[in-house]
Amino acid sequence: MKFNIRTENEEYSEKAKVYLNALCDVKPTRSTGSAGNREATDFFARIVSPYGYAVESESFSCMDFESGESSLRAIDRSFEIYPSPFSLGCDVEAELETVTTVEELEKCNCRGKILLMKGKICDEPLMPKNFVFYNPEDHKKIYSLLETKEPAAIVTATEIKPELVGAIYPYPLIEDGDFDIPSAYCTDDVGDEIAKGTGGMFKLRINSKRIPSTACNVIVRKNPDADKKIVICAHIDSRASTPGASDNASGTVVLLLLAEMLSDHQSNICIEIVAFNGEDHYSVAGQMDYLHKYQKEFDKIILAINIDDVGYKKGKTAYSFYECSDKTKRNICGTLSNYKGLTEGGPWYSGDHMIFAQNSIETMALTSECIPFLMKTITHTEKDIPDIIDCDKLVEVAAALKDIVENCD
Repeated sequence: MKFNIRTENEEYSEKAKVYLNALCDVKPTRSTGSAGNREATDFFARIVSPYGYAVESESFSCMDFESGESSLRAIDRSFEIYPSPFSLGCDVEAELETVTTVEELEKCNCRGKILLMKGKICDEPLMPKNFVFYNPEDHKKIYSLLETKEPAAIVTATEIKPELVGAIYPYPLIEDGDFDIPSAYCTDDVGDEIAKGTGGMFKLRINSKRIPSTACNVIVRKNPDADKKIVICAHIDSRASTPGASDNASGTVVLLLLAEMLSDHQSNICIEIVAFNGEDHYSVAGQMDYLHKYQKEFDKIILAINIDDVGYKKGKTAYSFYECSDKTKRNICGTLSNYKGLTEGGPWYSGDHMIFAQNSIETMALTSECIPFLMKTITHTEKDIPDIIDCDKLVEVAAALKDIVENCD
């Protein structure tokens, strides 16, 4: 299939708009395990089904959650708090204990109390207890101490940390369906006010509920029995607080466009297009399900490509390399030099491409050149809407990936 006709570009751009809006309009959002998430994966499978790929969408177990208005009250005032995602609910009246460092947590007696964590101990969000890809020892130590100390509930006060959590403020220090002490979070300013009541009695109500659920990756393959394959992926899920246009309906749309562009492509290589489900979920269940099923076949992968947060209306699309030979880099850079909207950028390590790079597979990733700005102002918030996306840029990324795939034959 040739890709040099202007009207064809326009047709793909119109399709991109339709796909983007459809993915961002699901209710409540595309958070893994939600009804909207299942609607999105069904939509993806439905769009690619006419293109001649073998389609796989087997369900895996995961956790959804619901939360509502929660409260923290002292004798004469109340404080604005939010349930931590996947927290158990609670209704507790207890004395307040406050800690600001791990050393203070080690020494404190908070059994049966409401524990306020603020300051240095809240410098970065804790990785989930069972997260297998990156789990620092100091995070594990905090979890172990909390489970040993057995507070009745936890309130964490967090600062603005766009480089770690995007534009969310405050952010939940704890986001983990495997951690069973109820927790809530608040801003650092509110935390300072709460701390003034240390030693006094507080009433904490966390309105939150875990809901066992299911979700699926959608994997489509052309020539699935080939000895070698190229994997192109993007995550279809979003955080519960956002429509997720840039993060990552945009990458998902690129997959849909690419599937159509390659529908007539003939090759001795397997083309595998993967809509991963769970990049923004504490359990990364979709990635774990994929590894469980297919890691034994990783030696077949000659190139893996991940797409996340592309198409922002300002700036270019930045691509980066991981575990790639100089030859592979030269070949890909030569191909992408034909696309004015693409430029080489620096590496980033918090996406789905890392499950391939950590297995020494030649890997590349694409994201917006403006990702630092997006993280600071838009990512993981309700501002991440379709209006910030230039669909012509999504078409350009899909066309560039089509060329890379065809040049791998």
